Amino acid sequence: MIYSSSLSRRHLLAGASAAAASALLASPALAKAPLQGTPAPGFYRFKVGAFEATVVSDGPLDLGEPKDGVFVGLSKDEMVRGLTDNFLPVDNVRMEQNTLLINTGDKLALLDTGCGSSRMFGQNAGRLLGNLKAAGIDPKDIDAVILTHAHPDHCWGLAADDGVPHFINAQIYMAQADLDFWTDESKVGGPAADMMKAMIGGTRKQLLPLRDRVVFVKDGQEVIPGIQAMAAPGHTVGHTVYVITSQGKSLVNAGDIAHHHVLVTEKPKLKFAFDTDGDLAVASRLRVFDMLTKDRVPFVTYHFPWPGLGHLAKNGDAYRYVPASLQTVL
Repeated sequence: MIYSSSLSRRHLLAGASAAAASALLASPALAKAPLQGTPAPGFYRFKVGAFEATVVSDGPLDLGEPKDGVFVGLSKDEMVRGLTDNFLPVDNVRMEQNTLLINTGDKLALLDTGCGSSRMFGQNAGRLLGNLKAAGIDPKDIDAVILTHAHPDHCWGLAADDGVPHFINAQIYMAQADLDFWTDESKVGGPAADMMKAMIGGTRKQLLPLRDRVVFVKDGQEVIPGIQAMAAPGHTVGHTVYVITSQGKSLVNAGDIAHHHVLVTEKPKLKFAFDTDGDLAVASRLRVFDMLTKDRVPFVTYHFPWPGLGHLAKNGDAYRYVPASLQTVL
């Protein structure tokens, strides 16, 4: 049979519609599938050498509508334009909360704990425990909780509202500078006094009752075998990045070295409104970014789009985030 090239798209569509209608009339009615209303559980598992790594979501963190001052030096209009150009919503700047679980075969370590029951940054956070369960992890089996820093969305998931620890067998590893700063009530004051009061009050409630479990880490120290601390201060006074290494493979847990996968990689010298020392935060970011690009090492970033796993590439004087190709088998 020879098909005429003069067949129009209109004729083809009309024929397809007629055929579909005939098939429907000739077939019995099919049952409707119910809407599920729930997403897949928030965990993603992969390998780092012999280690098993699992990113576990604590849910999204909402910053609200773009406005001046969120990223210092970026106006609201520039922020909206950057989001629009990358097909991102402009009614709410949404970031993720990507905690990282490392099973070394001997130790089970959780890097950061999410924000617990706090709704300071939106109503959809606080999902860590449920997602750990979905990932087959019992919190009591976690040996080490390793904190990148002591902000609410990173350490307020240590204990329940009644003070009962979620990770009853875990040592807590963090920089002393962060514990000292974020439990010091004398730091409350200035134009952001209400925010500082809430942050310090909540962090005191989480960390001080567990003070005897806290082990301080220093720059370059191996916290547990295969996980090494790298000081990257600025976002907080003790902000720490961790390098995970096994069998010659590495992964960097970058914490809050950057808060947005587009805005901050395209303009890496932007300061963030919640930085303790914006200039130092930028210097630490550039140092870590240069390491990531030079060594071509993958990294997990706490607030990048789920699951926050990818690479960083140079793009002139800026950078480009390349999400990892996710695998369906280990």
